[in-house]
Amino acid sequence: MTKQMANEEKYDINILGKASYDSPLRLSKRQGDDIFNFVKEDDKILHDISLKEYKKCLAGKKEPMAMVKAGPREKIYFNTRKTKAAIVTCGGLCPGINNVIRSLVMGLTYFYGVKEILGVRYGFEGLIPSYGHDFIDLTPSFVKDIHQFGGTILGSSRGSQDVGDMVDCIYENGIDILFTIGGDGTLKGADAIGEEINKRGFDISVIGIPKTIDNDINLIDKTFGFETAYNVANPIIRDAHNEATGAYNGIAIVKLMGRDSGFIAASAAISMPVVNFVLVPEMHFELEGENGFLKLLKKRLDKKHHAVIVVAEGAGQNLFNKDEKGQLTDASGNIKHKDIGLLLKSSIADYFKKNDSPVTIKYIDPSYIIRSAPANPEDSVFCNGLAYHAVHGAMSGRTRFVVGRVNNRYVYLPITAVTDKRKKINMEGGFWYTVLESTGQPAIMQ
Repeated sequence: MTKQMANEEKYDINILGKASYDSPLRLSKRQGDDIFNFVKEDDKILHDISLKEYKKCLAGKKEPMAMVKAGPREKIYFNTRKTKAAIVTCGGLCPGINNVIRSLVMGLTYFYGVKEILGVRYGFEGLIPSYGHDFIDLTPSFVKDIHQFGGTILGSSRGSQDVGDMVDCIYENGIDILFTIGGDGTLKGADAIGEEINKRGFDISVIGIPKTIDNDINLIDKTFGFETAYNVANPIIRDAHNEATGAYNGIAIVKLMGRDSGFIAASAAISMPVVNFVLVPEMHFELEGENGFLKLLKKRLDKKHHAVIVVAEGAGQNLFNKDEKGQLTDASGNIKHKDIGLLLKSSIADYFKKNDSPVTIKYIDPSYIIRSAPANPEDSVFCNGLAYHAVHGAMSGRTRFVVGRVNNRYVYLPITAVTDKRKKINMEGGFWYTVLESTGQPAIMQ
């Protein structure tokens, strides 16, 4: 297999079969880039839009890597009068989940006339009958106001369930389309469900809508809830700065979400430029030593007599006892990180006490407030777009894909393409350089 063929296959989407039904959508017959119309099967979105890549492909006489463009198709796979859909939400809470649920229900109902939409309770547990979680009938009247609230009306859970049992439940309940809303683990679970469905020869579509507040899904521009997260964190950091400046040698520590990627901490710091140090999982730092964090913090206090520190939950894990055997994981298999916020607070207090320098430390952890917040307007618009494009993709007979935005265009990507690794901050990239410019913290810490 040539490298070019492998690249093309990387973004191929599985299709259940030939789409033979006319779409009920009544779109313009005119053609043009500025007209919203049915998407042709050869419509693709470039992965790399740089001039350098264009010239490289031109010189090599090969097509550039491209992804399937999202949107409605003129021919659809499912008979809308007989189609039954289901929606499940898994993992931790995140702003915008209810927006996605609402838009999925509205799109299925009013775009395509789907009459039966089931809500699966408490994540993948809801697909295992022994848990006793009954389905909810999702109708426009039931979901019309849920976008005003955070959390998920369906409930959620972590942890894997038996794939075979879940597929049995899906098939026995006559579900034709399953929308899964969740992060990396959920998407991998959805792909496993899709694979088992394929082995059994069922005509059932499985779609993933990426949900991770940390914005760490590979390839796509962003995930929903991320902008709301640092938007809610913004005034918290402002108030932390007020606390820090309100005391001589005042220090405010704000711990934000970010298990493996520090996008929320970094973005929140840039959006409220009163932060002096940003600590993220992608960076290595030590507390002690010439370039250690504590000495740099002392230099800051000696000069300005206050400091604001924003730390992501997964930062500084190298600072904990390295002799401990094994690592605890949550139900989803994620490593349970030690509390870097409390470690910083105690280490800073001990250091300045030894140096006979009085400090006042305020520690703030707003994580559960942030993740439970309702989506802000920008995220609401984004959730709406993700849901509608997920509906269009499902009705066309595509399966085992996620919908996302790449280069500011909605696309369909195979689940496997976005779950093979986590997106992380490039510590030598422009985004992190902006953090350094905003905070003034030395680059040597990384």
